[in-house]
Amino acid sequence: MADMSDSLLELRDIETSYGLSRVLFGVSLTIGRGEMVSLLGRNGMGKTTTVRSIMGLTPAAAGSIRFGGEEIRLFPAYRIAKRGVGLVPEGRQVFPNLTARENLVATAANHGGTTEPWTLEKVMALFPRLAERASGMANLLSGGEQQMLAIGRALMTNPRLLILDEATEGLAPRVRDEIWRSLERLRAGGQSILVIDKNVKALTRIADRHYIIERGRVVWVGSSQQLAQAPAIQHRYLGI
Repeated sequence: MADMSDSLLELRDIETSYGLSRVLFGVSLTIGRGEMVSLLGRNGMGKTTTVRSIMGLTPAAAGSIRFGGEEIRLFPAYRIAKRGVGLVPEGRQVFPNLTARENLVATAANHGGTTEPWTLEKVMALFPRLAERASGMANLLSGGEQQMLAIGRALMTNPRLLILDEATEGLAPRVRDEIWRSLERLRAGGQSILVIDKNVKALTRIADRHYIIERGRVVWVGSSQQLAQAPAIQHRYLGI
């Protein structure tokens, strides 16, 4: 587990609304450098809004968001992305009229000056299926291939923090397993990750810590071992 005194992302008492409708009520969470953390909860509880607040897509009205020690709550989304936050959005949102290769090249950047940046070759080594479909149009790829492409596209920005919203939703079991293996490899390589997904069994196997959100509030925080040994918590807040 990462040393939490060396935090990469810190949310403190975040409050976010859509118009007059408040969605987040004082959400706080921390991700250490090299740590993989999950954000869990039923649909409509505020998980995606938390991600949108981090990314500056739906700015938080109050609270603090610090990334690498810098306050970013009021930054526009493009500045947050340049600071090194890479998002794999729900629904993948690949560029449909570009090939897989073109999707990856389109986002390539190294704003942080990483000495060993992600390249096409590295992404395709992580996802061999993309190498086979590199010349294929993105809208003709399967859902699983599009998700791999979306992850690869985010990695090509060389993020310090990789965020995945619904990492394996709607994917076939074999593809889901491939996604989890890729995230495990990324974590082993030191990549900091925040992941939203419903697969608690997979997450407790590979993630360090977990936050559960209920109606816009964090209601439980703990390690993988603690969550695996808390069936009552899983049933109460996740419906498992």
